[in-house]
Amino acid sequence: MKLDPLSLQLFVSVIEEGTVAAAAARHHIAAAAVSKRISELEFQLSTQLLTRSNKGIAPTAAGFALINMARGVLYGLDNIVLQMQDFAAGTRGSVRVLANISVMTQFLPRALKSFVDKHPLVQVNLEEKVSSAIIRAVAENVADVGLYTKVPHSGEVEVYPYRTDELVLIVPKGHALAHRSVVCFADTLDFEYVGLHVGSSLHYQMAEAASKLERTLKLRIRVLGYDALCLMVEAGLGIGILPKASLRTYGGLSVHEVALEDAWAHRQLNMCVRSYKALPVAAKLFFDHLKSVE
Repeated sequence: MKLDPLSLQLFVSVIEEGTVAAAAARHHIAAAAVSKRISELEFQLSTQLLTRSNKGIAPTAAGFALINMARGVLYGLDNIVLQMQDFAAGTRGSVRVLANISVMTQFLPRALKSFVDKHPLVQVNLEEKVSSAIIRAVAENVADVGLYTKVPHSGEVEVYPYRTDELVLIVPKGHALAHRSVVCFADTLDFEYVGLHVGSSLHYQMAEAASKLERTLKLRIRVLGYDALCLMVEAGLGIGILPKASLRTYGGLSVHEVALEDAWAHRQLNMCVRSYKALPVAAKLFFDHLKSVE
């Protein structure tokens, strides 16, 4: 047996208004149509819901029980509509975001906080990946928005500039380069490095720069993140390169920062989407927010 929501709504209105005529006027329909709906509802439920007298209409015991249940059902239906409207407007929903370690440590925390403060019902599913994997995932529609360091790629994605960052060299205290305020990458290649894993864009940039100098990058150890890189350099296991703003995240370390004069140390960070026009509303709001915040 299926109950018609309109019949429940008319039943509630009759109780609230006190007469069939008033309920009919409230819903802009004929009083006879309201009476018919109530009679059909009583027939479906096999019980009398209203008592009718010269003093008006009053609910029976069954009617009192039904009105509470009916209000709950009608509220639930209204809430479905409201939530779907939230999805349509982008104020409710989810966004799949991939970012590399450079974007994650330098720019995303504040941008993400201001976004969720503005859109608390939007769930941001954020995951860290290397740049090449990010571009591929967005092209394959595994993610909505990707943030990465500019690298050569063949993925069919729309690319937009996001931010720029600056790479710096870090060395342990007392290192031969610790007295330098600026250095060229070529002068560092006689020393052993603590580097990131092979798939990272920073490893690719460093290896490419060394190759152009016809030199070999001496990697003593590879790590997965900037935090481990800084700790290994502090322990004297080698020198390292990372974004300047990311280094600020790991303050208090006993390392010395040296500027790099090479042009490639100033990098372009990009955003990519498969198609901006085809983005879900919530994802489009997130994308626009990232472009607008400093």
